[in-house]
Amino acid sequence: MATYRVRTHPDAATPTGHEDLRLLDWIPGKPEATIQLGNRAGLRFLNGWRAPRAALDLFLLGASVYCVDKATRRDSAADVWTRELSVELPVADSDAWREAAWRETLDFLTGDRWTLRPYGESRSPLEGIRGVPEHVTPVANVDAVSLFSGGLDSLTGVIDLLEEEPDRRLCLISHNEGDQASTAQKTLIAALRAHYGAERLEVRSLFLRPAPARAGQARPLPSERETTTRARSMLFLTAGLALAASIGPDVPVYIPENGFIGINVPLTRARSGSYSTRTTHPQFISLLRSAAARVGVRNPILNPFRLKTKGEILAGSRNPDLLRTLAPDSISCSHPEAARYVDREQGNCGYCFPCLIRRSSMAHVGWDSADGYAWDALSGKDLLDRNTRRAADLRAVINGVYADRPDRDIFRNGPIPDGEHPEFLRVWRGGIEELRLWLGGATGATADAVRGLK
Repeated sequence: MATYRVRTHPDAATPTGHEDLRLLDWIPGKPEATIQLGNRAGLRFLNGWRAPRAALDLFLLGASVYCVDKATRRDSAADVWTRELSVELPVADSDAWREAAWRETLDFLTGDRWTLRPYGESRSPLEGIRGVPEHVTPVANVDAVSLFSGGLDSLTGVIDLLEEEPDRRLCLISHNEGDQASTAQKTLIAALRAHYGAERLEVRSLFLRPAPARAGQARPLPSERETTTRARSMLFLTAGLALAASIGPDVPVYIPENGFIGINVPLTRARSGSYSTRTTHPQFISLLRSAAARVGVRNPILNPFRLKTKGEILAGSRNPDLLRTLAPDSISCSHPEAARYVDREQGNCGYCFPCLIRRSSMAHVGWDSADGYAWDALSGKDLLDRNTRRAADLRAVINGVYADRPDRDIFRNGPIPDGEHPEFLRVWRGGIEELRLWLGGATGATADAVRGLK
């Protein structure tokens, strides 16, 4: 079992007699921190606002879980996947935290076995941080918070929310570690502000990760990082909830994500587990809502696209002209840095599962083009005509969409809460049909692979 203790103040005692205990030191802006919050741009994410203590503790949980997920390699587990993870977390109301269903929530999200051990800490995790007000202070005069990844769904969601109510003001929250997604976020936000007015968009960009080892840290984290990160949505959502709670308990957090990728039914039976993430699965959202409410954070978490395919989202855009103009600048890719290793343009790789869904959705509204992708999956060139791992998702999609799948497969990645399984079944079937129709225009190696299954 990998055991972590989270500390929010540098004067907290370093545990002795537990040499295997890893420390997650939350000391924003200090070199001795092992949770790195902020980079050269400083701590602008925290400037000028303060959430109630319950929401700050929730944000600390999200930050800690994300860092634990990245700092603990799966290949250290007996089955090279399912880790035993324990986190000791400082909170104001430890009794309420013990009663919340965090084990079920985190186990479902990442596919591991979590133990959360809350312990009492009267001091706020933001105590003494420069630029943070002493009392609860709204982040801005906004009506809602929306998660903004820089992907096509989050872009469409923001456009729809701003078009829906001309007076609506949003706080957009993004998370990055200085990658291609960060560039896309900045480009799109500048364009949205230019179109709708800067006064309608407050932007908070969160740079957070397990800190690299450096002098002064009580116990540096292991240098190697796990790449199959599943806990990012936990960080994203808890940060968004903290921002919303700073304004008021009824301010919603929007997480715009299509329902097809939300339930993320495995394409083949071999692709359960590591290939079937649950970052926006309705069961995870339901579990998180309940656990957050139990510890005192009741802001609504809303996914306006949960019962739509990606193609339906684009077709229903409230400003399709603007969306079509900005869509090429969005990043919907699992590994946007991959192209640089073969001297191709970075951005959307074109061969990962999110890229394939993106292209099929664009085809649904007549916008699809191979331009802007490092590889063209529709032709299969350099993917299906050689032995490469890059072909894994495309082969799975080709096999998955032409297979005879029973309706019960929608439960293969988890239960569907609130009796909505008939609606999600329609979304799943619709998403498969969008992929099938897109593949109908395949050429070259991809066409050969498709013909082999028909």
